[in-house]
Amino acid sequence: MTSSDRERLRATFTEDAELYDRARPGYPPRMFDDLAAMVGLGAGCRVLEIGCGTGQATVPLARRGCRIVAVELGPEMAAVARRNLAGHRDVQVLNAVFEDWPLPPEPFDVVFAATAFHWIDPAVRVEKSAAALRPGGALATIATHHVAGGTERFFADVQGCYERFDPQTPPNLRLQPADEIAEDSEEIAWSSRFDEATFFRYEWELPYTSAEYLDVLRTYSGHRALAPPARHGLLRCIENLIEHNYGGAITKRYLTELRVACRRK
Repeated sequence: MTSSDRERLRATFTEDAELYDRARPGYPPRMFDDLAAMVGLGAGCRVLEIGCGTGQATVPLARRGCRIVAVELGPEMAAVARRNLAGHRDVQVLNAVFEDWPLPPEPFDVVFAATAFHWIDPAVRVEKSAAALRPGGALATIATHHVAGGTERFFADVQGCYERFDPQTPPNLRLQPADEIAEDSEEIAWSSRFDEATFFRYEWELPYTSAEYLDVLRTYSGHRALAPPARHGLLRCIENLIEHNYGGAITKRYLTELRVACRRK
């Protein structure tokens, strides 16, 4: 992805923050337990969150008593996050570009990014995260993968809609099983600032009505970036497929991957 594509696509998320907050799936609760056990999340733990969105992953951290500074690019997303975190006094949501945001003098115990780290400039994200951490502090990033499972035949059939309305869709594209998706530790390994990364993986499924599934798709940057006629045609095609061939509902399988690397002392 070029830097211009990254800038253009990541800006789409704030176009409908309320929809994003309502439609996007959250994260497995066990993931926060595993993260807490590994890095000591709890009362007083100082956390810097990169790209908090509407606070879907911030709230579970705040409930554990963490002191959080959350940096969010989109003003509308930041506003919803502040509303969702209004009851937590130790959380500060800042509307800022992480790459340009000046780090505070006090270091953090954890730098955290939930499905947002890949939107940060690759030349900046690892080094600036290391600079934000105390020695021994942890960089924890979450990636979400769409994997084979759930209503499998639907995810094969729906490729016809994508090939018709999105010319960049590779022909005969199919979802991979979770065990075929490699752990991505390359940028951590190349950095001299962190020890070897540890990975935690969680597979889970979520049912959707056709309306619910279309709402999720409307939050994806690739769908939002399509020209309006193509986007509307694609969504109509998907809705018709679910309603007519799948009884109005499908199930989607996710792989949530937590990557944790500690800054070298």
